[in-house]
Amino acid sequence: MATLRKIINDPVHGFITIDDELVYALIAHPFYQRLRRIKQMALAYLVYPGAVHTRLHHSLGAYHLMQIAISELKQKGIEITESEKQGALIAILLHDIGHGPYSHALEHTLVDVHHEELSLLIMQKLNAEMQGQLSLAIEIFTNKYPKKFLHQLVSSQLDVDRMDYLARDSFFTGVSEGVIGYDRILKMLTVHNDELVVEEKGIHSIEKFLIARRLMYWQVYLHKTVLSSELMLVNILKRAKMLSKEGRNLFATPSLQFFLQHSLSTADFASNDNNLIQFLRLDDSDIISSVKVWQEDEDKILSDLCTRLTNRKLLKVHFFKDKITDKINEKRAACMQKYNLNEEEIPYYFVNDVASNRAYNAGAENIKIIFKNGEVKEISQVENTLISDGLLVPIKKEYICSLS
Repeated sequence: MATLRKIINDPVHGFITIDDELVYALIAHPFYQRLRRIKQMALAYLVYPGAVHTRLHHSLGAYHLMQIAISELKQKGIEITESEKQGALIAILLHDIGHGPYSHALEHTLVDVHHEELSLLIMQKLNAEMQGQLSLAIEIFTNKYPKKFLHQLVSSQLDVDRMDYLARDSFFTGVSEGVIGYDRILKMLTVHNDELVVEEKGIHSIEKFLIARRLMYWQVYLHKTVLSSELMLVNILKRAKMLSKEGRNLFATPSLQFFLQHSLSTADFASNDNNLIQFLRLDDSDIISSVKVWQEDEDKILSDLCTRLTNRKLLKVHFFKDKITDKINEKRAACMQKYNLNEEEIPYYFVNDVASNRAYNAGAENIKIIFKNGEVKEISQVENTLISDGLLVPIKKEYICSLS
């Protein structure tokens, strides 16, 4: 019987090889195929027209980088069994399977449960369906497997997830500041005391990786227009949920209608299989088709916000160098007066928040460097690196998103 071997042509990494029957079965599964219908970068395409790649693109790319990482570690004499390799590959393949429509933008609006919790529930459902073949992958995903470095490859401050999304988002937006040397980073990885570490030669590649992440956040993920559009979409869903709970029968697909009328917790998803099935029927098309129709709704706030978002007539975002908390009420009142808005209406047209950008957190899943003499140091403690000079400090900017 011929060995399974499938080739996927990826615009970022080239050819991605699928040579595992279980992995192929998971990719072909409807739960995974749903990721084709969820954009990786939500509404960022309103700024960068090319940013229409999907969660499926990204998860396959991360899978490919995991293949390379495991191969490099094995060549360095790190013991990784075939079952451990398969488990790590499945863990990264399914790490984002719990994302809902428009990903992070609606994570705590439409469904107030973190996507990683939903990913785990979906992996457990798939595991039951596939007679326990995903058990090791789930142990790695939840960091319960003894070889911690396998989980660190899936989720840490230097994981293949971040390597792929930085490279991929940079490629599709055209923002060159996000270009990273992921190929060199992968070659510099090794394992010390069951933890992932980077060889001394890789320090500058890690610096470049962290700087690229900070720049991508300010230039792409926290871009004014991206912030505005995502806040508007959040407010649209908040308004739609409020109207639904008041008894309005809004246009919506059955699954979207379900979540407009119900607020569910992690326990609700875990205890009732139907809730998870309803979630797995949701994707971006449910939201965008409703937004188009709601432009004609009788509720003037819902109609106006949907029309603005559809036609890219967005609210304006203004960043402030200094804290303006004491002036917020004054600015809010001025907006209400200028646009004749009442207390019920103003929250949909005036949002005050803080954008935070932290490139590296020295207190969580540290990036460690191993030197030729066997000494291991956390990267911010290594002399003459940019990390110790500023990347540790989170940059916070207060902003207002409003009509003008």
